[in-house]
Amino acid sequence: RALAAARAAAAVGVTPRELDAAAHAVIRDAGATPVFLHYHPGFAPTPFPAVSCVSVNDVIVHGIPDDTPLRGGDLVSVDCGATLHGWTGDAAISFTIGAPRHDDTALIATATAALHAGIAAAVPGGRLGDIAAAIGAVARAGGYGIPAGFGGHGIGRRMHEDPHVPNEGRPGRGLPLRPGLVLALEPMLLAGGDDAFRTDPDGWSLRTVDGSRAAHVEHTVAITADGPRVLTIG
Repeated sequence: RALAAARAAAAVGVTPRELDAAAHAVIRDAGATPVFLHYHPGFAPTPFPAVSCVSVNDVIVHGIPDDTPLRGGDLVSVDCGATLHGWTGDAAISFTIGAPRHDDTALIATATAALHAGIAAAVPGGRLGDIAAAIGAVARAGGYGIPAGFGGHGIGRRMHEDPHVPNEGRPGRGLPLRPGLVLALEPMLLAGGDDAFRTDPDGWSLRTVDGSRAAHVEHTVAITADGPRVLTIG
């Protein structure tokens, strides 16, 4: 609901900070706790100052919401997490402002297809590498780049738990998948096909080196005896 509120608020002239405020209102009104706000991992110079990451155009992930008005044709990714009744969810969406460019539509569609492929591989008896390989195969088939070292993660009482879930890998390798394991799966695709990225001076925002656009989508997924269950679906 927080992501849907941010997307509904998005329009030409609206700022990323206003999208963040829309998401924050939903989380607050639900009695939940925004897990991104003041989150301070070791790589960051300062705590994160917002409840959501709003990444625009060539920013891949971790964009800090600011007061720059959105323009027609912008590609926006919103990533948000919340804890409710002791359990945490994390999800992300990508969309365009106004009339989309064909290349952006294809990028978002491929990222979404990669996410669905990863979800389909999240079954008991499989391996973590099966999920990584499924995501990476769709991304590479589309000609897109994948930022090395960034991917999904375990999630439960806290936002970031073991294991790390790469967005590319070899099937049949890694942690066995068993019922009860919950993972946040999050493909990040770079339109230029180059895997390279850099970190902005703010210490948070990851940006493509070649200036191409990026898309980021995510769901929190539980592995059950009956197959994968998406916990962050509307």
